[in-house]
Amino acid sequence: MLPKSVNSVSAFEISASAIQDSHGHYLADIEGIEAAKTEDFYYMNLAIEEAKKGLYTTRPNPAVGCVIVENGLIIGSGFHPKAGQPHAEVFALRNSTQSVVGATAYVTLEPCSHTGKTPPCAKALISSGVSRVVIAGLDPNPKVAGRGVGMLLKAGIRVTVGVCTEQAEQLNLGFLKSMRHKMPYVRLKIASSLDGRTAMSSGESKWITGPAAREDVQKLRALSGAIITGSQTIIEDNPSLNVRSNQLGVPADSVPQPRIVVLDRRQRLDKAQYKVFEMPDTLLWTESDLTDLLHKLVTEYQIHDVLVEAGSQVSGSFIEAGLVDELIVYQAPCVLGHSAKPMLTVDIEKLSCQRRFQLIDCAQIGTDLKLVYKAN
Repeated sequence: MLPKSVNSVSAFEISASAIQDSHGHYLADIEGIEAAKTEDFYYMNLAIEEAKKGLYTTRPNPAVGCVIVENGLIIGSGFHPKAGQPHAEVFALRNSTQSVVGATAYVTLEPCSHTGKTPPCAKALISSGVSRVVIAGLDPNPKVAGRGVGMLLKAGIRVTVGVCTEQAEQLNLGFLKSMRHKMPYVRLKIASSLDGRTAMSSGESKWITGPAAREDVQKLRALSGAIITGSQTIIEDNPSLNVRSNQLGVPADSVPQPRIVVLDRRQRLDKAQYKVFEMPDTLLWTESDLTDLLHKLVTEYQIHDVLVEAGSQVSGSFIEAGLVDELIVYQAPCVLGHSAKPMLTVDIEKLSCQRRFQLIDCAQIGTDLKLVYKAN
């Protein structure tokens, strides 16, 4: 029997006209999409929980989960753990405790239809004998974008698309944005005092926030394909900017280290002096156009999620350019005074030109407050 919470969620109709491709166009040529059933929401949420197991290890691939159900029983589940390894659908099929013929597969992202490092997952589902596939949302990768659904329908498999789409998309904000727009999802992280200061006038900044907040930042780094910082931060703090936490739920050495990108337009850094240059793939960016940098990170390095950890000048430049998708502020319960360095150096002359963000989350992390804002 399904939990009571399932019955409280209304099923909804979804037709071909409600399905969009990677450019936001409607895929009116996809016919045969079925309406969702009430229980689909419950099982898709379980598939989302499976997908979360690969959040820190799948880069540059998206995190995907799959659950296989027969007669109200979960007979298989899996997630995509790492690029180059089988996808979630294949693991779920391998882990099945009985035949999946006639069963329903719940997948958090459209099964792939092309051969990359692994064979197409749509073909694996077709060969398995499942009779129905429920998908949270289409894959905007131009190599897929409805083709996986088309393969399933052509094979006579019943398909439902659009179950828990918003929840599933939260797992892969960077992947989805970069596939649609060739730009990464940018998170700007700032640690500040109550009076909006990030460092003393001397540059001293260790440590404004407490150990719990610093540990939480490790999660942001683990989600990121690249960390962008400025030359002044490198000179003042000589940070490592790596993932080293053992509290991520996975071994630290299984998390791909983010590429470090250092903005050094004045070319004043000596690579021999600083820790970030001990990593062989650190990128030194000496140009001024941040949009070009972000586009290059997607198209040349397959980086979908970027974390900006920098001083007020670099942080302000990203805000001024309108390139920040998410602003994360760790606010410490302290006051540093008016002579300390500000959170952002942004030139705004009129109130009408203010940059506004929407608060989407607030939580206490140790002794500090974590505030998460989305760009309007």
